[in-house]
Amino acid sequence: MPLTLHDNILTDRGSKYAVSGGPAASKDEALALVKELKRQKKFAKATHNTWALLTEDGPIKNDDGEAGAGMVIVRMLERAALTNHVIIVTRWFGGTHLGGDRFRRVQDCVTYYIDQME
Repeated sequence: MPLTLHDNILTDRGSKYAVSGGPAASKDEALALVKELKRQKKFAKATHNTWALLTEDGPIKNDDGEAGAGMVIVRMLERAALTNHVIIVTRWFGGTHLGGDRFRRVQDCVTYYIDQME
C-alpha cells in the first residue's frame, strides 16, 4: 500500500505537524498504513497520530489522544467526498497547549494533503 507523506507542514507554538495517507478500504488497511508510518522512528515517537477513513460502512477514526481530532478529519473527508482513503495527521507536542487552535491545525494539514492530491 503506497503511503504518501508530507513532513513539516506547519509549526504552531512549538508543536510540529505532518500529514500522510493512502488508499484504505477497511480499518485493518488503515491500521496497516499507520503501522507503516510508525516504522519511521520519528513518527513512532510522535505525540499523536490521529487518523480517519470513510468507507461504504461509514466513518472510522482514531484520535490517538487528541480528543475530537478524528472527527475533524472525518468531516473534511466527507466534504471532499474522499472515500476509501485514510488521512493521518501527526503532531509532536511542543510544550504549549493550543486549545481549540489544534483543530484548525488539523484542518490545515488535511487541506494541504487533499490539495496535493489534485
